[in-house]
Amino acid sequence: MDCEMLYLTRKVGESIIINDNIELTVVEVRGKTAKLGITFPPEATVLRKELHDRIKQENLAAALGDDDPLAVDPPAGSENSDPETSDPAKSDPETSDQE
Repeated sequence: MDCEMLYLTRKVGESIIINDNIELTVVEVRGKTAKLGITFPPEATVLRKELHDRIKQENLAAALGDDDPLAVDPPAGSENSDPETSDPAKSDPETSDQE
């Protein structure tokens, strides 16, 4: 898939709309971290990129019959395939989605 990146500047409280049914709002900015709110239809899937990459890697390993999905090379462009840092249950409380 050949995609280009669109760069936007938004302030807290400002939003962007994607495909008429997904709204991404900047909720808070603290240092180098931005908290985003996403409104989307129930049929849409929303995952953090590192989790999405891990699922793709595990699916590829399963398709190849590999018993160890982490032994399969991660997809190109995936910087974080470490399960210790991509597990949402082990996330840093400062950056957790839980309030």
